[in-house]
Amino acid sequence: MRTLRRAFTMIELIMVILIFGIISMIGADIFVKIYDNYILARTMNTLQTKTELALEQIARRLQYRIKDSTIARKDSNLSQYLFLGDADDSYHILEWIGYADMALKGAWNGTLNAPGWSGFIDLDSADTGKSGVSSPGSRFDFADDIISALSQNGVTLHGVGQHPALVMDGHVGDYNVSSYGWYPYVDNDYALKVSCKDNDCDANPTLLDFNSTAAKEIYEHYKLAWSAYALVPQCPAGVTNDCNLTLFYDYQPWEGERYETDGSSSLMVEHVSTFKFTQMGDSIRLKLCVGEHMYDNNVSFCKEKVIF
Repeated sequence: MRTLRRAFTMIELIMVILIFGIISMIGADIFVKIYDNYILARTMNTLQTKTELALEQIARRLQYRIKDSTIARKDSNLSQYLFLGDADDSYHILEWIGYADMALKGAWNGTLNAPGWSGFIDLDSADTGKSGVSSPGSRFDFADDIISALSQNGVTLHGVGQHPALVMDGHVGDYNVSSYGWYPYVDNDYALKVSCKDNDCDANPTLLDFNSTAAKEIYEHYKLAWSAYALVPQCPAGVTNDCNLTLFYDYQPWEGERYETDGSSSLMVEHVSTFKFTQMGDSIRLKLCVGEHMYDNNVSFCKEKVIF
């Protein structure tokens, strides 16, 4: 007796192959989408981290700014600037004088951690006048060691090289932001060049001499500064949405210096598509967008931060 064996017909085989082909196409498309979503999520996480780190570094610098000194420049004309509170969106460079926060913290004197500068002037002292000031509680020898180390011996209180500046808190009369010495002006009435009395910080740790004996306004409170700072978007020619945000530092406007010719620089973040800032009262609001090219699209992440 013969047993009949049933096999697939050609049509059945073709249908099976067709079904497997459809399933493969759907599966491949799912895997491609999963991979694309993974790449997009990883890129966004990377951009978020870069943006937040850059804003945090900027905020740490700006929190030690001398608030009245902050200006905005137009990148097409470095001689054109305004006080930050008066600037609009056409100004893209943020520049300010920072007070010497590390020197303020001072050093251990054997008993306690003594500040490098106290921030107070004894207005009744015989040593306070148009030639110098007395600052009780200061250890300008400590401040000089710290400032010299940070500036690689370029700025000192010993009367050699570049001078730190004494900036008074409060101004009477007409306020003029250019009086901090910002280029191209030479007026530095608000940033007074100083050195230790007789250029000897060890012998005179609480006394400062002015570089000039011209008449000046002296107030009870002051800040000591050794550097200005500038945040500058550096873009390729003809490009405005893919720039490197660079921090310039270690230059002294009160000495006639400019960030682009005299300052040191450090790259903050690459591929910046937006860098905006505005002043609200004493606070600065920053907006930073960082992008990256992915396949045929540009992906960006934006974050804002307010610095008081």
